[in-house]
Amino acid sequence: MKTATIDNQLADWRDKALKLESEVKKVIVGQDKAIKLMNIAIFARGHVLLEGGVGVGKTTLLQAITRGIGGAYERIEGTVDLMPNDLIYHTFLGSDGRPQIDEGPLLRAGENLSVFFFNEINRARPQVHALMLRVMAERHISAFRKEYRLPHMLVFADRNQVEKNETFEIPSAARDRFMMEIPIEIPDDREIRKSLIFNTRFQHAEKLTQQVESEILHFDQLN
Repeated sequence: MKTATIDNQLADWRDKALKLESEVKKVIVGQDKAIKLMNIAIFARGHVLLEGGVGVGKTTLLQAITRGIGGAYERIEGTVDLMPNDLIYHTFLGSDGRPQIDEGPLLRAGENLSVFFFNEINRARPQVHALMLRVMAERHISAFRKEYRLPHMLVFADRNQVEKNETFEIPSAARDRFMMEIPIEIPDDREIRKSLIFNTRFQHAEKLTQQVESEILHFDQLN
């Protein structure tokens, strides 16, 4: 009976994994291999380094996956002036003209954070890499005299492969923190490329990702 129950649970999770792939493929075309590998990384709780040029749909792909697994999606842009504290908090002037502090992208969603996208990570300085890699390994961070847990967070990062000035490549040892390096390339199929360019369905990313069935997997049950 116990073995049968385990078999049923495995079959149920397999169906959910295949359903997630199918739903994401409805809105992300020409990236079947990448979607399958990212699905594996989700179940393995492994972080992913995405390899690909600008405008190949990485953001839309991650937003579609987030909708499929539930939880919150956050992102940050790698820039040469990005500081480690920018991941944790940001300051601004309130309506009363006084400085205010708000939680940054790593802390904003708390334990509800499921997908964190670090865009162009190699444009950020090594100090930022160090903090990000530590959070990836430990899945918690101390800030504001509190301990913030990020037990369900998966980090997806990509690198700017065009510009070489003002970039800081991640050392090989640090890249080992990523379970996979997955290429996201322009599809070879000419008809798919034409569809991506001319079909208005693909021109509104937010509406497109809403077509993915929500919470096929429950991100907080994958640990």
